[in-house]
Formats: sequence, structure tokens, C-alpha cells
Amino acid sequence: MFLDLISGLVGFALVIKGADLLVDGACALSKRLAVSDLVIGLTVVALGTSLPELSVNVFASITGNAGIAVGNILGSNIVNILFILGVSGLIYPLTVTKGTVWKEIPFSLLAAVIVGILANDKFIDNAGAQILTRIDGLVLLSFFVIFMYYVFSIAKNPESAEGAISGKKFSIKKIFVLIISGLAGLILGGKFIVDSAVSLANAFGVSQATIGLTVVAAGTSLPELATSAVAAYRKNPEIAIGNVVGSNIFNIFFILGISSLIRPLPFHAQSNYDIGALIFSSVLLLVFMFTGKRHTLDRWEAGLFIGLYAAYICFVILH
Repeated sequence: MFLDLISGLVGFALVIKGADLLVDGACALSKRLAVSDLVIGLTVVALGTSLPELSVNVFASITGNAGIAVGNILGSNIVNILFILGVSGLIYPLTVTKGTVWKEIPFSLLAAVIVGILANDKFIDNAGAQILTRIDGLVLLSFFVIFMYYVFSIAKNPESAEGAISGKKFSIKKIFVLIISGLAGLILGGKFIVDSAVSLANAFGVSQATIGLTVVAAGTSLPELATSAVAAYRKNPEIAIGNVVGSNIFNIFFILGISSLIRPLPFHAQSNYDIGALIFSSVLLLVFMFTGKRHTLDRWEAGLFIGLYAAYICFVILH
């Protein structure tokens, strides 16, 4: 147990340092390519910080641990919105572009709704089992392709360069080293933390579903937390919120799509509570863009997010 604690602490150090390097590299890449921070946040940063979820889900699907695979994605997305955006918004109010409000955030809400529909065939048409089939996986991946087309169309738009940060200029080689080093720190640190947390949780007899929704979800979301928090501290809200929204879209459309292609994932009716929580938090994020200061997640709204996440965790544990 002592070694597990040490491993967890080392993981935290790696994640924090990795996030710092990744934000440096991503911001420098944004400046050099003359595209907005949001595009970088939705692609390079979002994909990079979603790699721990991908590795966990691929392993869980191969070994037949559907509870961890589904719980990891749903739990991670809830953590991303309620906790990570909550912490980031407390550090610095997150003001986003009109495109984020009307396109990216609704797209992440659509992802939650679609996975709820695909996983509930039994309730919708009263036929079949509750399962994410390989066909469902292809549907999710098709939406992912549409999202990537949209992101690259933004990157080609000259107006996307507006808002590019005025940070230091690095060489391509240094940017590459920063991003790769940052991703390596995030992935390795995330693995140390998850392994440590799962070992400690198993010692207390926690169920697989609870582990997936809490320990594993929180552990694999640490890269998003560190990256968005660092970006918010540096007053770079587009990276902070683009990372979270992009990660949520990646998690459902890409990672859950890949996972169900590897092996169909049985879906328990109790997971509908978690899908409901994810849809509710996504709708609330959209609503908050029009309350208080327009297109901004204010500090009081961020604090409410954190309170709602604490209530959700209590519900999961008690339920």
C-alpha cells in the first residue's frame, strides 16, 4: 500500500509537469501556425489529454471489463465539465468565442444524447439487449469524422488566426520536444495514478462500476485538469475550455467508438443515471454562457459546478 501511495505521488508530479510542457508547446504551435488557441485546444491538446482514457478503454475492452470502459468515459466527461471547468473557472473566468457557444458545446451535448440513444435500444423499440454494438461504434466514429472535418475547416479559415496568443516563439524542433515530453508525462503520470488508485480501491472492495465512474474516471481526467488549470492560470481560456469540450467529444465519438468496435459493450440500465448527469451538466454549461457575463463561465458558476460534482460523487457512492 505504501508503494501505491508513492506511485500516486510520482504520477501527480509527472502530470503537472507534463501539462506545463504541453501548454507551452501547444501555445507555441498556435502562434507558429497562425491559428486560434481554440483549434489547438480542440485537436492537439484534446487528443493528447484523452490518451489515458483511450489506453484504459482499449485495455478494458480487450479484457472484457465493460463496466470500467463505459464508466470511465461517462465519468471522465462529467469530471471534465463539473470539476475541471469548475476549478479552471475559479482560477480565471472562462470567456469563449461565439463559435464555441453555438457549435462546440452543443456538439458535446449531442455526443451525450447520441450515446444514450444507441445504448437504450431495449427501451426505445422494446427489442434487443442494452449494448453498444460494433454498428453503434461505427455510428460514433462517423460523428467523430464529421467533428474533425469541422475542426479542420476552422483551421483553414483565416479568421481562426484571431486571438492567437503572443507567447514566445520556439523552433519546430523545440515545439515537437515540448509536446511529446508533455504528452509522455501526462500519459505515464496518469497510468501511475490510476494503477495506484485502483489498487487502493480494490483493497477496500469497491465495485468495478464505482471504480470506473470515480477512481478511473478521475485518474484519466487528471491530464485535462492539469492542462486546463495551467491554461486558466495563464489567462488562456480558449485552451482551457477547448481542451475540455474537445476531450468530451473525443471520449464519446472516438474512444467509446473504438472500444465498442473491439468488443460490444454491455450497457447497464443504472448507467442511464450517469448519462442523465452528463446531459444535464452539458445543458447547464450552455445555459451559463448566457447568464452573467455573456459567453463567460463566471466564478460563481464555476463554484456551482464543483458543488454539483460533489453531489454527484455522493450519489454514485450511496447508489
